[in-house]
Amino acid sequence: MKKIKTQLIHKVEFYDLDPMNVVWHGNYIKYLEAARCDMLSKIGYTYDNMKNDNSAYPVATMELKYIKPAEFGQELCIETTLEEVEPAMIISYLIKDKITGEKLFKAKSMQIRVDINTKESLYTVHENFAKKIEDYRE
Repeated sequence: MKKIKTQLIHKVEFYDLDPMNVVWHGNYIKYLEAARCDMLSKIGYTYDNMKNDNSAYPVATMELKYIKPAEFGQELCIETTLEEVEPAMIISYLIKDKITGEKLFKAKSMQIRVDINTKESLYTVHENFAKKIEDYRE
């Protein structure tokens, strides 16, 4: 499987800050979800496509590493890389300052394909998703 790498630019909003005026740690998960949705959209296989294929990809594990806090108004570049899809979807993330390129946060998620009706774990990629990955051009 080829790795797919995408980027999403996100500007830190005031409502994302904690009392210390830096991004509250839990909001990084929200940024990862936005980047994951953006990547899937660029591939052409969104959550709606998964649902139509009777599949879901719930998060099984996440690894998070906070390097340096993001601040109000800072523009972030979120790099998302689809590493694997079998036996699970593995995505790595890197959040950097858009201007300086300084690393702020790293993460990795593992998501297992599940049959929506039976809730059975499926350790193969759906053929429609595999085709979209194969056809993807940057």
